[in-house]
Amino acid sequence: MCEFLHLKPNVFPHFYPKLRANLTSWRAKALWKKFDARAFHKCYAKGKICAGTRVLVIGAGPCGLRTAIEAQLLGAKVVLIEKRDRLSRNNVLHLWPFVIEDLRMLGAKKFFGKFCAGAIDHISIRQLQCILLKVALLLGVEVHTEVSFEHLLEPSAAEKTGWRAEIKPENHPVAQYEFDVIIGADGKRNTLQGFKRKEFRGKLAIAITANFINKKSEAEARVEEISGVAFIFNQKFFKDLQGETRIDLENIVYYKDDTHYFVMTAKKASLLEKGVIKQDLSDTEKLLAPENVDRDALQNYARQAADFSTNYQLPHLEFAVNHYGQPDVAMFDFTSMYAAEYASKVVERHGSRLLMILVGDSLLEPFWPTGSGCARGFLSSLDAAWAIRSYCSGQMTPLDVLAERESIYRLLAQTTPDNLNKDWKAYTLDPATR
Repeated sequence: MCEFLHLKPNVFPHFYPKLRANLTSWRAKALWKKFDARAFHKCYAKGKICAGTRVLVIGAGPCGLRTAIEAQLLGAKVVLIEKRDRLSRNNVLHLWPFVIEDLRMLGAKKFFGKFCAGAIDHISIRQLQCILLKVALLLGVEVHTEVSFEHLLEPSAAEKTGWRAEIKPENHPVAQYEFDVIIGADGKRNTLQGFKRKEFRGKLAIAITANFINKKSEAEARVEEISGVAFIFNQKFFKDLQGETRIDLENIVYYKDDTHYFVMTAKKASLLEKGVIKQDLSDTEKLLAPENVDRDALQNYARQAADFSTNYQLPHLEFAVNHYGQPDVAMFDFTSMYAAEYASKVVERHGSRLLMILVGDSLLEPFWPTGSGCARGFLSSLDAAWAIRSYCSGQMTPLDVLAERESIYRLLAQTTPDNLNKDWKAYTLDPATR
């Protein structure tokens, strides 16, 4: 479509109006109405406040895409790179009310008619990425897949170059781009160097996620979801589960989406008894290492838990496949949670400044069963965009921008649906509105 219109990804004021003028169907007009309401808010200054600013976003997960959209609306030239070649993550995200409203205002229902219909408050990661990717592309973000970030390249006084990124493949055009802002949004592994992490150790917590094929049958449709059952609230359920299957859980969640998605926290003793973990080792990393896990036993464990928790009403549970073509069941260690010591930094070499900001899981690793990851990730994306806006405005020094960003970051882990502002439609980049 863009080739036909002779349009290439560009800054918002030079891309969006041209695309908008050429697509005039009633469907397109309904979407433009949503985008216009967002884009013409005063905080974006008509897409001029970050004019001339070049932003690189590492990672096309929900938070990377959400940050890219905001930076684009601010008028920056935004480039997003993603190492994968497709959107294939089946796991399902719980959405806090403000996230649902935020996505509705971005036109989510126009792209995915079933989005949060009725009492549904969740969405698969893949479907959420599809929605946000479409929004980003329609606003003019430049997106490149199968491109991985390796590390930063400092400016060269001799070659008169600014901050660049070393990427793979090495001959990709993005390797020649220069940037003023880099956003780390590639998950907890975080390839953006220079950020230290703090570790929070708790009692041993082993989470299992499992995705089963949803054949959309009438029998499947009748099965009720489990929005969250914890041992302290329903001890009989968990004792009956243990008595019948020898599976001992602390909690379990079941969402029906593109797949039948289950996430549960299992006790080590039961995993050993069921043969999922081969040897009891004191080192948690070695305990859950692939060579110490029986994959077949893990699949049986997850299937039995899913069957019991849904009262055996889901017929013929078959695992969906993951990105690697394997049954989509995984076991994670949540004993140690990580958080970045700080959310942002500014570095300067040979007169060139670079603002670096972390968002999403790169910033604050979530405990999946609580469903806080997407919500706090979106808040970090909005906060990052606010920092970019402040950085480009010329009204604050870089030190003041960093100080404000860090003070806001200190509040992130404390946020809950109850202590956020309930007027979700009033949310903007300004943290004071949230």
